[in-house]
Amino acid sequence: MEEPKRVSPDEVHKKVKEGKALLVCAYEDEEKFKKVRLEGAISHGEFKLRDPSITKNQEIIFYCA
Repeated sequence: MEEPKRVSPDEVHKKVKEGKALLVCAYEDEEKFKKVRLEGAISHGEFKLRDPSITKNQEIIFYCA
């Protein structure tokens, strides 16, 4: 497993917009997600629902604010 790395907001925005990465809010609390939601992001709950269909090659970017 690779070590987590920091990426710039511009890089994240570009990857998400191009469909190259999945942006996931790291907070499990839906209310917290609604307060800190970034454009293109999905909630932690939605991520868990999608988990079985996510390929091993899919880049996933978690964020917290």
